[in-house]
Amino acid sequence: MEPMDLSASKYRRMDLTGEACALVKVQLAIANVSFEGNVIQPVEYKGGEYWVYMTKGSRELRIKHQVASPAFLPCHIFFADYGFTGLESLATYELLLPMGNTQKLIINYNPPTAMVIVDSKVYRGNGSLEIELPVGEHSYVIAEDGYESAEGSVKLNGGMPRKINVSLESTALSSTTIASVVQATSQTIESHLPPVIQNLINNMVYVEGGKFTMGATREQGNEARDYEKPTHQVILSSFSIGKYEVTQEEWYAVMGSNPSYFKGAKRPVEMVSWDDCQKFIDKLNTITGKKFRLPTEAEWEFAARGGNKSKGYKYSGSNEIDKVAWYGNNSGGTTHDVGQKSPNELGLYDMSGNAWEWCQDWYDNYGSNSQTAPSGPSSGKYRMNRGGSWYDKSSSYRVSFRNTVRPDHSYHTLGLRLAL
Repeated sequence: MEPMDLSASKYRRMDLTGEACALVKVQLAIANVSFEGNVIQPVEYKGGEYWVYMTKGSRELRIKHQVASPAFLPCHIFFADYGFTGLESLATYELLLPMGNTQKLIINYNPPTAMVIVDSKVYRGNGSLEIELPVGEHSYVIAEDGYESAEGSVKLNGGMPRKINVSLESTALSSTTIASVVQATSQTIESHLPPVIQNLINNMVYVEGGKFTMGATREQGNEARDYEKPTHQVILSSFSIGKYEVTQEEWYAVMGSNPSYFKGAKRPVEMVSWDDCQKFIDKLNTITGKKFRLPTEAEWEFAARGGNKSKGYKYSGSNEIDKVAWYGNNSGGTTHDVGQKSPNELGLYDMSGNAWEWCQDWYDNYGSNSQTAPSGPSSGKYRMNRGGSWYDKSSSYRVSFRNTVRPDHSYHTLGLRLAL
């Protein structure tokens, strides 16, 4: 959610005290919706979005469906979660809400070593499987050697997560049990990694350790914010980082689902929270035997600046943003396939623009003392993310710009890049 345009000023509406209102454009293609809070009626529906005028300083908005609907549940929006302590007079904000065309399926099963097959796709978990599926009917099979297999179907309606609990009964069946189930669902469990995962591993770029100045250095100019200061020296050991942002095909190969708002196999995955990313990384590490993780904020900035090969650019790879970034002025309002713009000095693509990228750290203010391998505080309220997205203004793409989001929140502007 962010101030978007001048609609509130052009089509202004006053509250009862004569103060100009703020305008919240709620993108929601569903009828029979009511809005509660400091709302100045009437609410108008224009081309797939509701125009909700609210009094200056409003801090929350409640949205309800006026008739029973499994496709949209009541929600309570706190503007502070989006970085706004209160709405501003004559400011226009855009709020995108989920459509309710998917639903989370949670299968808890015993023994935890069992294989789970949902819609002919094989999964391995540790006693619990969580997957996001389209609304409709889905089949599942759970099998393990020495146990009687279980199968069934479940119908999803787009509401709250659906849970299934299954305990297999012990039996003396031979090891052919699992093989027969897999064959019946036209699946084979390959001993080698899928090509898309092999490519992900091969596209990790080695970053030699070194020392750099972190924060609002001189080339960042007057656009630098207070929370990018003071500058300070940072020493990092060598690490590896993804040449590209994690793509939707890579996410799907690991998680079996694609939560992204803008669909495209080679586009960056988005609509993933920090918590979602940890689940993705845990599963990826189980599959590969490696130790993938999110980069620390310091690692991200060092890599974005070009590491030891840095030429001191304002953005990652150039002082001209259009050469290296998909952003608000050239993106056409959508993400793009990764790797289409010019890379930075390390050969990394889209470190500026396309999608924000989660970092490992909790937010903390900078200090002036030199640091070695900083990883942020041990706890906090907001996790760091960097790089800007297809949506943002040019100042957001600077290599020192910092952004924060709650770890359980997801947006169609926010994805991830892996580190090792």
